[in-house]
Amino acid sequence: MSAEHPRRAPSPALAALGLGLAQAAFALTFRGPRSRFWQRMTATGLTLGGLALATSRDAREVRFGPREVALGLASAATLYATFQVGDRFARRFVPGGDAQIGDIYTLRGLRPRPEIAARLAAVIGPAEELFWRGFVQPAFAARAGRWRGAAAAAAAYAGVHVVTGNFTLFGAAGVAGAHWSALRAAGMPMGALIVSHVAWDIWIFLVQPTEPAGPQVRPPAPAPIAG
Repeated sequence: MSAEHPRRAPSPALAALGLGLAQAAFALTFRGPRSRFWQRMTATGLTLGGLALATSRDAREVRFGPREVALGLASAATLYATFQVGDRFARRFVPGGDAQIGDIYTLRGLRPRPEIAARLAAVIGPAEELFWRGFVQPAFAARAGRWRGAAAAAAAYAGVHVVTGNFTLFGAAGVAGAHWSALRAAGMPMGALIVSHVAWDIWIFLVQPTEPAGPQVRPPAPAPIAG
């Protein structure tokens, strides 16, 4: 698999720089004024995705075709089913899980939904895959091997969500990151992963959320959350 090839992987110094940039960018995105969350999230995507495209061949050599679309949609459907189970678990067993999930979904009201969908499809979803699976994961895999590198990349992806203070979101990021990182390690092409990420983002966030239907109520003093 290409992610294992040292010639294609970012250098350790560049990977460390990228991870530091990601941590700072996610902290600013999550902790800034909530009203401009989507603008900051888009800027973070442009920054991290741009770094990946400029420095990683895995990120640049993305192809989309019927196979990538089919694989991506199947992957998104599998992850959505996993989150349906996880949602029920979090609401029942995680202290404050119901409020934390509700807080994530209040972000849908910050901008018109067609605009959010466009941001997710054109920038945020693709950029996350280009950076985490096309830039970070090859760097880890070149040093630790395919599967250990995938585990490290998934942990790093979850780790940048710690700043939210939302345990449910942190856990969700860990599950999603492990899903996409394992698929990348198993050989799924980047194009399929991008399709998966975009389809899953839009479906679970805008089309068919896991939360029960009802009015959106913002909890008291929530922490800004990423989508």
